Amino acid sequence: MDKLVPEITLNDGVTLPVIGLGTYSLKGNQGANAIQSAIDDKGYRLIDSAYNYENEGTVGEAVRRSSVPREELRVTSKLPGRYQQYEKAVTTIQESLYRANLDYYDLYLIHWPNPIQDHYVEAWHALIDAKKQGLIRSIGVCNFLPEHIERLEKETGVKPSLNQIELHPFFNQAEQRKWHEQNNIKTQSWSPLARAKEVLQNSTLQQIANDHNKSISQVILRWHYQLGAIVIPKSSSPTRQLENISIFDFSLDEAEMSLISQLTRHDGRINNQDPAIYEEF
Repeated sequence: MDKLVPEITLNDGVTLPVIGLGTYSLKGNQGANAIQSAIDDKGYRLIDSAYNYENEGTVGEAVRRSSVPREELRVTSKLPGRYQQYEKAVTTIQESLYRANLDYYDLYLIHWPNPIQDHYVEAWHALIDAKKQGLIRSIGVCNFLPEHIERLEKETGVKPSLNQIELHPFFNQAEQRKWHEQNNIKTQSWSPLARAKEVLQNSTLQQIANDHNKSISQVILRWHYQLGAIVIPKSSSPTRQLENISIFDFSLDEAEMSLISQLTRHDGRINNQDPAIYEEF
């Protein structure tokens, strides 16, 4: 299965599968079993976690239980807002690794810019240093606006490899994605299925799904893939995990892609978390 999942290369040379497993709320033995099943039985090689998910240990346990060699996996975690000051960030990165009992993370991200606190450049320095020390292979950000990323590069000389942003049919982030492409930064989508029953009841999406004999979720994930975005849908269900990763045997035409993109809304954010003002703890 994993051989069927295309990979992309980040601006620092690290490769990532174009679809991975989100792990928010997957915890304990049940979570470890679900993640291990995704790796061993469904072909997932990219596993997304975060310090604030409080499940880095679960992810690490799943990695150890898995029959797939560690070097074939790509494990992600994220620095929380309350630990963005340099020394706190350094310690938190180490703690993330201790929690997971891993020697390194393949990708480590600043979870939110928290511009009011204004410590994200300090945090970026910590990620840069952790990468130099071999604790992280690739460093990136989440929810950063172009002005935040421009400041990182201006003040440190180092550009993020990836920006993980809210992206789904109701909030397609066209301008942000275009800016990423122009600046050689990959886009990764969180909540790619919008975390809402509404998207699964949309008549436009249902018609496209019927035309391809696919589920609405598969159509949405294929839309992300054809936009050039990396997706990390979360599921503990083996059936849904397989469904989500099985999107490489069909394609959407330009008209279908346009119809899905036209579902976007000005107020399409799920929880109105505007990175210009939102502060993560």
